[in-house]
Amino acid sequence: MVAPGAIELASGGTFPFQAPWMSEFTVEDVAKGLSQICRFTGQCERFYSVAEHSVHCSYIVPKHLELTALCHDAAEAFLGDVSQPLKALLPDYKALESLAEAYVLPKLGARYPLPADIKRADVEMLALEKMHVLRSLRIWPSLAGVSQAAARIEHWDPETAAKKWLERYAELGGENF
Repeated sequence: MVAPGAIELASGGTFPFQAPWMSEFTVEDVAKGLSQICRFTGQCERFYSVAEHSVHCSYIVPKHLELTALCHDAAEAFLGDVSQPLKALLPDYKALESLAEAYVLPKLGARYPLPADIKRADVEMLALEKMHVLRSLRIWPSLAGVSQAAARIEHWDPETAAKKWLERYAELGGENF
């Protein structure tokens, strides 16, 4: 039985939202979760996972931040990817997200809090994704003056996305636990 306020993970472990330090998650749980979550709450022309987004982010930051960029959305493997407009309306969610990030990111070997270079890369990827995943020509004030990241979006299926995320994690020296 899973305790209230917790979810069961693919590995059989649990993730308690209010006590993430008691989680039994694995690196594979992170990869699986991120690979099956579609960016933009699925409101795009083709499936595009948070895992693929994260892999691309890891290639557009300074070398010493690659692992952190790969893992920057890792808490979403457990909390889901909530759109920014909705997240702004959910202060309790934002508190749980911060709590999860503060535990999950360091456990994966990533830096927390996220450095500005990671946030910049995330926004540059968003600018690219807006054009190539959403196919949106609308002007988003939050992207004014932001250059698109130099990445090639391939729309990996979930299995491929999980595999590539795990391969990149290992390549960057991430440890299994």
